[in-house]
Amino acid sequence: MVLCLCPLKIHIWSFLQPVPLSRVDYNFFKINYIHIVTFETYIRLTAFQTYVNNFIDINRKIQYTKLYQRRLCMNYLTYLSVFDKLTKLQQNALTKSSFVRSLSKGERLHNGSQDCTGLILVLSGQLRAFTISNDGREITMYRLFERDICLFSASCIMNSIQFDITIAAEKNTEVLVIPSEVYKSIMEVSAPLANYTNEIMASRFSEVMWLIDQIMWKSFDKRLAEFLLNEANIEGTDTLKITHETIGNHLGNPREVVTRMLKYFVNEGLISLSRATIEITNKNGLKNIMD
Repeated sequence: MVLCLCPLKIHIWSFLQPVPLSRVDYNFFKINYIHIVTFETYIRLTAFQTYVNNFIDINRKIQYTKLYQRRLCMNYLTYLSVFDKLTKLQQNALTKSSFVRSLSKGERLHNGSQDCTGLILVLSGQLRAFTISNDGREITMYRLFERDICLFSASCIMNSIQFDITIAAEKNTEVLVIPSEVYKSIMEVSAPLANYTNEIMASRFSEVMWLIDQIMWKSFDKRLAEFLLNEANIEGTDTLKITHETIGNHLGNPREVVTRMLKYFVNEGLISLSRATIEITNKNGLKNIMD
């Protein structure tokens, strides 16, 4: 059979329109033309129409997804108390560049001063910021909970400060990441954001200084008792699913030292031990040790 080009062009144009296939003119098969378009040609055009419609649907979904993510990031950025004091242009710059990242328990988000991840805002879950000694020992500097902000993960924006810190997820966690270069460019021209950054920095350094004071002047039994009570408060239970090694990593002590002190607490009737579990049986006794 011979293909008539003129009528075919009309039908090709109709197929290019983003309309449902049900609206295709099925009189196409009627013998209204001098020549007949073959069924094979129709099949090809139908497949092409399906491809075009799918392509348009995918693009629309991508646009809707980007718009949703942008609005979501803007909602999260309002957690920053200084956000309303920024100009619309600055707000848009933060909104467009920020993104949400999900972390599994144990996954590392930031590794040392050579890694400039960006400003981190915790949306859900729990993060741990710690340092690692040359011999591999760890000590927790501070922990981050919902709506907490970590600035040391963007240490490259502070030229005079080099802080070798590692950040990992203690639970399944979602964070909002603000790229360092965007945050720095706005901070350089925005006094409110610069002041806000200094406040965060001062708060984190206070926590670090408190930790140094604890290590230097408090005995290990007091620190361990305080840690167990804090963990019970965080988890909302007196039964803690935690290993001796994990406690040692938090407090900067070898596992053997932790085990000996926990056994001492058991003998005093303060706690009971089972595999990877510590149950607090006498909170008042632990508080007396702290005092």
